[in-house]
Amino acid sequence: MAYDLESQEKLDALKAWWDRYGTMLAIIVFVVVAVVAGWRGWQWYQGHQATQAMGYFEALETATGQQGEDSVARIKAASATLRSDFPKSGYTSRGLLVAAEALRARNDLDAAREQLEWLVAHGADAALLPLAKLRLAGILLDQKQYDQALAQLNNAPQAFAGLYADRRGDILAAQDKKAEAKAAWAEAVKLLGTDPITQIIQLKIDALGGA
Repeated sequence: MAYDLESQEKLDALKAWWDRYGTMLAIIVFVVVAVVAGWRGWQWYQGHQATQAMGYFEALETATGQQGEDSVARIKAASATLRSDFPKSGYTSRGLLVAAEALRARNDLDAAREQLEWLVAHGADAALLPLAKLRLAGILLDQKQYDQALAQLNNAPQAFAGLYADRRGDILAAQDKKAEAKAAWAEAVKLLGTDPITQIIQLKIDALGGA
């Protein structure tokens, strides 16, 4: 009998506890489950997005190895999709660099410039920004947009300082500013040290003679 009374007291205490805290406990459990489910859903979504972006990147790469107007159209289509649907993906930043180089090689400078300008303005991979600006400066040089080209070369990061100086020399030479071009190339040689590219830069300096 004492056992039954003790059991009833425990049961009553449990019911009282549930009446007081049960609703709160249920809410906490629901929130935890929802958070876990949401996190797993977000991870799935991120993985799904990455897989799709990779698919468009691979399609773009494949198109760059092909010839003809169809390949140009595929490059532009894949690039446009990467920019519109996957702007924060690392595949997009790398894809635009590939697209820009392929379009430049096909002498479609306006389209190549478009890729690089978008990448400079919106690219999610900061490590690729200096390279994008260097290549954009080259496109603008080809288009004789000298002031805009030089503007891309401001605030050069240390790893790109020599290459930026070399490109600055190219732009200044195109403007017939020979002394300034020679100074920029000399700076590039100093910054690049033993890099084999310095031999090419030195040839450009020599070609200016006593300017």
